[in-house]
Amino acid sequence: MSESKNNGIIYLTRERLVELEHELHELKLHGRAEMAQKIQEARSHGDLSENAEYDAAKEAQQHLELKIAKIEHTLSRTRIIESKELPNDKVYILSTVKIMDLRSKETVTYMLVSPEEADFDKNKISVTSPIGKGLIGKKEGDRIKIQVPAGILEYEILEISR
Repeated sequence: MSESKNNGIIYLTRERLVELEHELHELKLHGRAEMAQKIQEARSHGDLSENAEYDAAKEAQQHLELKIAKIEHTLSRTRIIESKELPNDKVYILSTVKIMDLRSKETVTYMLVSPEEADFDKNKISVTSPIGKGLIGKKEGDRIKIQVPAGILEYEILEISR
């Protein structure tokens, strides 16, 4: 689900949308106030032309504003996607997929999400990742080969759920 294929639309779960809205609120309310205080404090130390603390505070302010702008841009293009709206016969975004590595016989369960929600530590992988791309559209029982930077992985899809 890349932006170019979806006219810039970013698909998010309701949960992730709420997280982003909360983060934006905190950055605007508390982040900006904190930054203004740091800049004011640095200004009070004298000559701005040789004030490294002031330069650092201004740079941090720029990073904060870029982060705010990025979140606002993401939110302006967001569409909520609900797993119950999608069929369960194949792997789609928001599918939870249990797969078995055909070499090691180990099983792992992944949830396929948008790139903005991917979190490997929580077994949430992007639909645009090599494994995500390899799983999309497949059915239970399918055996697939996926090219990854380390080589070719072979899996069997054991279960698809929401």
